[in-house]
Amino acid sequence: MPTTGILDYESDAIVQLMSMAEEDWTEHELKDALQRAIMLELSTIPPYATALWSITDQDNSKPVRHTIREIVFDEMSHFGLVCNMLTSIGGTVVLKDPLTVPKYPGELPGGVNPGLEVFLSGLSRESATLFSDIEKPENPLAFAADGNTIGAFYQRIANVFPKFAHLLTGQNQVTFPLGAIGHGAGNDIVAMNTIDDVLKAIDVIRTQGEGTDASPDNPFHGAPGELAHYYAFKEIAVGKKLVKNPATGRFEFTGPDIPLPGVAPVPRVPAGGWVNSPGNEPDRTTAAVLNDFNTAYSDMLRALEAAWGGNADSLSDAIGHMNDLGDFARQLNAIKLPANPQAVYGPEWIFIPK
Repeated sequence: MPTTGILDYESDAIVQLMSMAEEDWTEHELKDALQRAIMLELSTIPPYATALWSITDQDNSKPVRHTIREIVFDEMSHFGLVCNMLTSIGGTVVLKDPLTVPKYPGELPGGVNPGLEVFLSGLSRESATLFSDIEKPENPLAFAADGNTIGAFYQRIANVFPKFAHLLTGQNQVTFPLGAIGHGAGNDIVAMNTIDDVLKAIDVIRTQGEGTDASPDNPFHGAPGELAHYYAFKEIAVGKKLVKNPATGRFEFTGPDIPLPGVAPVPRVPAGGWVNSPGNEPDRTTAAVLNDFNTAYSDMLRALEAAWGGNADSLSDAIGHMNDLGDFARQLNAIKLPANPQAVYGPEWIFIPK
């Protein structure tokens, strides 16, 4: 009997799926898990991108900016790979339903990492700590953690998927060579035609986020020496490079300092947007930029859904909207908050239904 039905972002559906015995999963559970994995991947991009855009020096070669930018591209790749998994087994990618879009501040979809409140803000030690908590492995090499994690959820999908390998058709696949434009050998969005394609993609997703049991490195890096997301964000949060202690063999955050770059001081964006921040309600000009951002975000989701719905050409429209988002975010970062002139506006990421 199906465990879930309504695609509610704020449900505990992933916890329910994880509580089921693997042998009890049916085609329904697998499709449901993949849709919720899509929602999960999508939920990480707004907080990471908001922090990235708040960095005032736009030189993408600078260490902290480069790290966060590459992680955003990794998450886009993960999103695309899981979309291909779902459509290849006859599922439908749902992105433009108000129930499926991310909610900020709020927990991750499906009950992953329960109790963790994900918020939108500029880059800070606090936001970097949040990002490392999102990406944390079950057993990190640097310190202990517990709870349901993204990696554990993907491992469950990998365990179950082979039973349904016969469903793979290769239909409605969207491909994009992110690796060819400098974002890592594992970052190409490729078609899911075989179970080997699926399992390789899940390995990329898990190890880029968590590293491996033996190393904190990202094995599918864009440049040698890149860490998996958890450790890269933790370095920024702690302000120290991760190094291996030769005496103990343990990885520790005791290396050289990692200074934060200059940032636009974007505080936490309130639930429902700036209109709900007393004294900081946007004037007409600011409201227009916020609306431009939210419209581009909403149109991006519509274009992505269309791309995986059989209209692959819509991907170029989605990329255009993605580029617009950064421009609008930087415009917002230049506008001071009326009630707190030491801070500035940031994007709200509010979905506008048609």
